[in-house]
Amino acid sequence: MKYEGKILLVDDEAHVRKFIALILKQLGATTIFEAANGRDAIEVFQRESPNLILLDVNMPIQDGIQTLREIRQLSSDCVVVMLTSLANRQTVEEALNLGADNYIRKDTPKDEILASLRQTIAECFTVD
Repeated sequence: MKYEGKILLVDDEAHVRKFIALILKQLGATTIFEAANGRDAIEVFQRESPNLILLDVNMPIQDGIQTLREIRQLSSDCVVVMLTSLANRQTVEEALNLGADNYIRKDTPKDEILASLRQTIAECFTVD
């Protein structure tokens, strides 16, 4: 499988963005935009119209839940995968109720993150 759509990767930690970007490149991703907080993510989203967003839950300035709300007001088509280091059931349920397509814990082994992203992409997009 090769995913060639535009991706927006949102996390306040640069090392996490780098780690997830490497995984996305294994899926064939070539167009990855990054943002360090939800407010910047909204600006990039409006400018670049990504097809897939990987969105951290806990960030300064604007968290992932509020960012997800705003993204869903702008578009219901974009696929959103929440990233979290704390799998609080209430937060996960809230994100899914707001329209997140999946969630991934950041401490999940790399191969499992890759498999989860492959499955989400396969379910949500037509890819080669």
